[in-house]
Amino acid sequence: MDELEEIRKRKLRELEERLRYPDSPLELSDGNFRENAGKYPLFVADFWSASCPPCALIAPVIDELARELSGKAVFGKLNIDMNRKTAMEFGIMSIPTLIIFKGGERVGQIIGAVPKERILGKLRNYME
Repeated sequence: MDELEEIRKRKLRELEERLRYPDSPLELSDGNFRENAGKYPLFVADFWSASCPPCALIAPVIDELARELSGKAVFGKLNIDMNRKTAMEFGIMSIPTLIIFKGGERVGQIIGAVPKERILGKLRNYME
């Protein structure tokens, strides 16, 4: 196989992989949290509540990042009011809290409504 053909096949595989990644945040629940956190190489869970003004501030940033990083990371949102079990399991004391999973393992956390650049900076540490 010549070099050009190898490049073409590699690019096609990359595109296929990218198409399998959602470009908007997944709706998480106590029932599907573990499955989703372990399904993608890099997964970011946003723990939030409807009664939390800082959560409302960061929500559009999470939506943007889900689109921009599609193929590299997957985002999910877990409403802690409706999914207390998972929130308690992860010791969520302040919201919004973003928990970063790599290969299903918890590797990082961001607490508070932080700027997009700070989230990106943290995620770059885990991107391949």
